[in-house]
Amino acid sequence: MPTSQRGQSRSALPAAAPGTRSQRAVFFGAAGLLVAGEAVFWLMLAAVQTDSGLALLDGGVHDALVEGRSPLATGLLAAVSTVTSPAWLLVIAGLLALGWAVRKRELWRPALLLGAMAATFGASALIKHEVARGRPSAADFLMGPDDALSFPSGHTFGTGVFLLVLVYLLLGSADGPRGPLSRPVRRPTAVLAFSAAALGALLVGFSRLYLGYHWLTDVVASLGLAVAVTGIVILVDGLRAARKAVPAP
Repeated sequence: MPTSQRGQSRSALPAAAPGTRSQRAVFFGAAGLLVAGEAVFWLMLAAVQTDSGLALLDGGVHDALVEGRSPLATGLLAAVSTVTSPAWLLVIAGLLALGWAVRKRELWRPALLLGAMAATFGASALIKHEVARGRPSAADFLMGPDDALSFPSGHTFGTGVFLLVLVYLLLGSADGPRGPLSRPVRRPTAVLAFSAAALGALLVGFSRLYLGYHWLTDVVASLGLAVAVTGIVILVDGLRAARKAVPAP
C-alpha cells in the first residue's frame, strides 16, 4: 500500500470520544477510592482483633486527649459531635434532599444522597454488632452515657459519607447539565471542596476521640469506610450516566 494511503487509513481510525475517556477516569477513580477505603478498614479491623499495629496507640491517644482537655475545646467539640450524630445527619440529609428535589425538579441526586446515608448507618450498625468492641471507660465520657458499641464511629462514618458524597454530587456528578460526565468544574475548586469535606470528617472524628467515646482505630476505620462508600456512589452514578450515553438502536 502506498505511503499516502497508509496515512489516510491511520487518520480514518476513530479517536476515543471525550465522554468515553471521562467515563474511564470516573470508573478508575471510583475503583481506587473503593479499594483504598476498604484496605484501610480491613487493616484497622485486623489491628483491633489482634491488638497490634495502630491499635497499640489506642490507649495512649485516649489518655493524652483526656488529660489535655480544656473548657473551650470541650464546648466546641461537644457542639460538633451533637450536630453530626446519626439522627441529626439523617434529618439534615432528608431536608436537603427534599429541598433539592423540589427546587431542581430532579430525583436522582437527592435519592443518591439519601441512599448513601441509609446504607452508611445500616452498615455501621451491622459492623458494630459483628465486631462487638467495647468503648473506652465511661468515666471519661463528656456527654453522658452511651451503651452503643465502639467500632466503627457512626458519627465519623456518617459525616464523611455525607460531606464527600454531597461535594461530589454538587461539583462532579457524572450526569451534568450538558450531558453525561461533562459538568465543567475547575480543578482548584474541586480540590478545595473535597479538602474541606475531608477536614470536616477529621474534625468530627477528633471530637469523638476528645470526648472519650472512641478509640483511634475506630475513627480511622470509619474514615476508610466513608471513602469506600463514596467510591461506590461514584461508580453507581457513572454507570447510570454511561447507560444514558448509549445511543438507542
